[in-house]
Order: sequence, then C-alpha cells, then structure tokens
Amino acid sequence: MGTNHTSSSRLATSQRPYGSELPALITAPEADTPLSSLLPMQREIETVVERVGGVLLRGFNVPDVSDFRAYAASFGHPLLNYEFGSTPRSAVSGGVYTSTEYPAHQHIPLHNEQAYTTQWPMKIWFHCVLAAGQGGETPIADSRAIYRRMPAEIRQRFSDGLVYVRNYGNGLDLPWQAVFNTEEEAEVEAACQRLGIEWEWKDDGELRTWQYCQGVAQHPRSGDWVWMNQAHLFHASNLAADVRDTLIDSVGVENLPRNVLYADGSEIGDDTFALIRQVLAAETVIFPWQSGDVLMLDNMLAAHARTPFQGPRKVVVAMAEGYGWQP
Repeated sequence: MGTNHTSSSRLATSQRPYGSELPALITAPEADTPLSSLLPMQREIETVVERVGGVLLRGFNVPDVSDFRAYAASFGHPLLNYEFGSTPRSAVSGGVYTSTEYPAHQHIPLHNEQAYTTQWPMKIWFHCVLAAGQGGETPIADSRAIYRRMPAEIRQRFSDGLVYVRNYGNGLDLPWQAVFNTEEEAEVEAACQRLGIEWEWKDDGELRTWQYCQGVAQHPRSGDWVWMNQAHLFHASNLAADVRDTLIDSVGVENLPRNVLYADGSEIGDDTFALIRQVLAAETVIFPWQSGDVLMLDNMLAAHARTPFQGPRKVVVAMAEGYGWQP
C-alpha cells in the first residue's frame, strides 16, 4: 500500500467468521498523519475495497467533518443526498449525514444501504468522530458470503424479487413529506413514476406505496452475486412480538408501517426470516471503533449494522456513485 503506510487485513475483533478478511486495515505510519496523505493512493484503496469489500483507515488525523467530506468526495463521484430514506438522519454538511438516529438501546440489523429500493450508492463511508464509551460498533458482513451461505431454496425464491410495502405517517413511520422531501402530492407522484413505485393516497390523506425490487443482485464490476435486500428489516418479524401484535390488532396487516412480500404478492413466513437472520449472524464481523476511524465500504459487497451503546457517540456518513437495478 505504498511505502509510507501500513496495510493489513488483520484487525482485533470481537467477532469474525472463519476466513474473513473484512475489513482490510490501513494504519497511519505516525501520529498526526493527515487523512489527505492517502490521496495519492485512491486507486489502490479502491482496488482493495473491490476485493475485500471494505477498508478501515485508522490512526489518521481528521480534525473536522469537512476533512472527512473532502476525502470521500476525492474519489471522483459527487456525494449523494439521502433521498427516499427509511430511517431518520440529519444533514451535517453537503453530502454528509448523521448515522441513523435510532435510540441508543436499539440494535440496527445488517443491511446494505437503500437495498429496499432499486437505486443505491455504490460507495459509503463512515467516520467515527467520537466512539461510544460502551458498544456502538458498526458490524459489517460480506454480502457475497451471505449469498453463498444462504439456503438454496431461500436464495432462489428471493432471486425472483421482492415487493416492499410502506404506509407513511400516522405516527408509526416517517411522514411521506420527509421521505420524498416535498409537501406537494404531485411531486410525490412524479417521484414514484420515476422510481417505478406504485402508490395510493388513502382516505386519511396518508400515502401507501408498493415497489418491486431485487432480492439478490450482481455487482456491475466484479460480477459477483450478492445478497441485496432489506426484507428482514421490513418484515413484521423485525418488530418485538408485543409491538407486532398490538399494531396488527389496531391497524391491520395491510396498514403496518412496513412489510415485504414475495414478487408474486404472497407472504414470507417467519421461519424464512429466522434462517436468514442466522446466516447474517454467522457472517458478521464486529470490531471496536476508535475515534478518528474512517471506514470505506463497497455498499454492494459489504453490509453494515449498529450495536446498542452507552454514552455519547457520533458517527457520520457519506455516500456516492449511484447505481440503478433493472428488473
């Protein structure tokens, strides 16, 4: 990795599947080495990311979020806005956002960013501005390994695609105004047409959408097949049992904030997601953040998550190089 930096695939972890190289580790040669010192090595770093799935840059000096933003933008693609979101985030600085703002006690399962749509970023960066006192890791996993380990019958069924159902607002999920970044219904409809989303305005003025998306996908450069969906996050089995029962009793299955179906519209059983979650757990890599770390992932080759934490924590995110899946 050049003569002035140390590159290694070995990283102290609290969990790692056998044979995993994720993430490759690049450490600063000495204290106060600026992150910008890696700029001449961008192509080499991208090559490692495309082989391994992700690179952790550790020990570099990142004095401000603007330095992180400049580094992410230096790979040649404009940073993307967070659009058609499924979780709450706040903008920090042009193209840089907070990581998902769920309460600290909640676990965020493994997922590839925006894999519940047909358009997603190919590159994603995380910058740990402040590591939590306890927990708060960003677990990652190789999406190729997940695809290979997934039971063949599940992999085959998901290869036909999935239908995501969303019911916005009503205090149960993000309002459509926040997801589509508009107050105008006509603009929502235009966005749905552009994205291939079916929609319905319900009697209470809220929005329901259906979108046919990929369950698996082929990486456009490497040709590798990857597990590429967020079905386990959208399915009702992701809810606590008491919350799930209460919601179904009060609003009905058709009005759950989120749901996912097979491509033919049939339901996906809880037992299928139990197996899927077992595979995800088996492929998970967990390493402790250090303040100042920068993690770069190929968003198709590597999934990410978040563990519960205690104390202050600040991790920011940038995304680039949009890609679209065609059925």
